[in-house]
Amino acid sequence: MKRIAIVEDEKNIRENYADLMCKHGYQVNSYENRLDAIRAFEVRLPDLAIIDIGLGDEYDGGFMLCQSLRLLSSTVPIIFLTARDNDFDTISGLRLGADDYLTKDIGLEHLMVRISALFRRIDVMQKPSDQNKILARGLLTIDSDRMQIFWAEQPLDFTITEFWIVHALANRAGIVRNRQQLMQDANMVVDDNTITSHIKRIRKKFINLDANFNEITAVYGMGYRWDISQEETL
Repeated sequence: MKRIAIVEDEKNIRENYADLMCKHGYQVNSYENRLDAIRAFEVRLPDLAIIDIGLGDEYDGGFMLCQSLRLLSSTVPIIFLTARDNDFDTISGLRLGADDYLTKDIGLEHLMVRISALFRRIDVMQKPSDQNKILARGLLTIDSDRMQIFWAEQPLDFTITEFWIVHALANRAGIVRNRQQLMQDANMVVDDNTITSHIKRIRKKFINLDANFNEITAVYGMGYRWDISQEETL
């Protein structure tokens, strides 16, 4: 049974979400503040963390919790579920390593679809590695069974969503993929306007390892492309 952690300071909202997820077969642990949540995460990580941004007196407590959780794990899925609906907070949340950013006006069934999509991708990690599932593009190597990405044989830490975006681009190297196609290829459900923020974060991680990285190209008005290196065309 998958374990979901809900971090929400409003008791009624917290209990409503917990009841909904329990009815869908998940085990739910609820926390009303950042400190209680991080203490629990240090003992045992959840399979998914759903976090509000404002937690009690901490206006950005959810952002702080996301940072702490990312230090504990680079792969535990994190969803921000908040009333704050603005580009600044959305971009901030994704840059901190969240997999998705949702506002509380989202339909409950839509929310469960987003959660289910994340868990489907996590389940891939449980399968044994298959050499046929190794994707190589120049200095890039992707093991889709173990959900590992290497650049010049050096491992990179990506969130679940970031991993599948890189895979979707590299799997169709040289072809422009629009935002909708990236979501379809990566078998994920995220808002269109979050793709750009994910791409920026992905680029930054590659560049931190290799200052000359320039394989991901934005094609204005169309989408993104993983460029084929000269070595691959020889």
